[in-house]
Amino acid sequence: MTDILKPRDAADVEEAVRWALGAGKTLALHGHGSKAALGRPAQSDLTLDLSALAGVTLYEPEELVLSARAGTPIADIAALLASRGQELAFEPLDHAALLGGEAGRGTLAGTVAVNAAGPRRIKAGAARDHVLGVNAVSGRGETFKTGGRVVKNVTGYDLCKVLSGSWGTLAVMTEITVKVLPRAETEDTLLVRGEDEAAAAGTMAKAMGSSCEVSGAAHVPAALAGRIDPALAGRAVTALRLEGVAPSVAHRRELLETLLRDRGPLERLGEGRSRALWTALRDVAPLAGGDRVVWRLSTAPMHGHRMAAAIAAETDAERFYDWAGGLLWLALPPGDDAGAALVRRHLAAFGGHATLVRAPAAVRAAVDVFEPQPEPVAALTRRLKDGFDPQRVLEPGRMYAGV
Repeated sequence: MTDILKPRDAADVEEAVRWALGAGKTLALHGHGSKAALGRPAQSDLTLDLSALAGVTLYEPEELVLSARAGTPIADIAALLASRGQELAFEPLDHAALLGGEAGRGTLAGTVAVNAAGPRRIKAGAARDHVLGVNAVSGRGETFKTGGRVVKNVTGYDLCKVLSGSWGTLAVMTEITVKVLPRAETEDTLLVRGEDEAAAAGTMAKAMGSSCEVSGAAHVPAALAGRIDPALAGRAVTALRLEGVAPSVAHRRELLETLLRDRGPLERLGEGRSRALWTALRDVAPLAGGDRVVWRLSTAPMHGHRMAAAIAAETDAERFYDWAGGLLWLALPPGDDAGAALVRRHLAAFGGHATLVRAPAAVRAAVDVFEPQPEPVAALTRRLKDGFDPQRVLEPGRMYAGV
């Protein structure tokens, strides 16, 4: 796949899709390539390079709304928002550390397409919960708009949520409007040191059930703790983040310390080290490098450590937990099936979803990268694809074979 189409604007995108329809060609969507190694390998004839569709087209800080073209780097958006004391509250992760790419290359459309979200998802939601409107071109070569440019907006079917997490298989997003929120004045993280994974699950549940408004809850076993911060090496870390204005953070931290005083040694990180820790967790830095395959498993928070223990009983498994234990990042030894049979078997026992995030292309082509769908859901997926892209022009097979 060497041929590249590089549209200059949304009209060019529509023309490119129409040409592909007429020529019987298929298209892979590309911003800066930061997520090219995610999902099933591309099975397309040409690449539609959207990097020229860049730039913020609307920013109204008072209204908490920003619109930008598809290829706008998230790093540029974050810098602009930070200059006005705002942020993308869903904390989009940067895949560079995990996939070996260049940091800061992820784009707005790519982030929405994979519905990325970091540690704050337990409080702020995922990317789809912050998308207000989308301009896009369907696989039929038709330009359409959904949603709007205001926070309170009702437009019938919420196609924004349909497109979020569709991995570019339904439409080419050309411009996206998102809700932005004020950035916390400060933050701090309370650490509980030395807990095993079962005890950490209880600690995180206790913190999340309190009135302390925890915005991040993660556990890193001792074997990986030093990869986040050398000062943390040697003992497991259960991390609980508090954000807001300084007096509120201090008050809630004291409450949390009182609540957890029987859980083990407690440590405060302070703002700087706290931000660094949560950035590392967001970007899956503990599992960066090496040749292990990486899985992302979502399950009920109190099931995460049980499922990890069951998997670890059968193979060498590095792991850590985010989302109060509901998100398990799992690194397994390389193999022909990337441990897929093992992961799916234990996932069936506990419930949840698993996505193969890092593996060689040949492995990603041979196993189910995404959670296999029950037939009624698979039928709905095919109907959606038929509605938006009946000729399978856009990213065919990127999520599921034949779709």
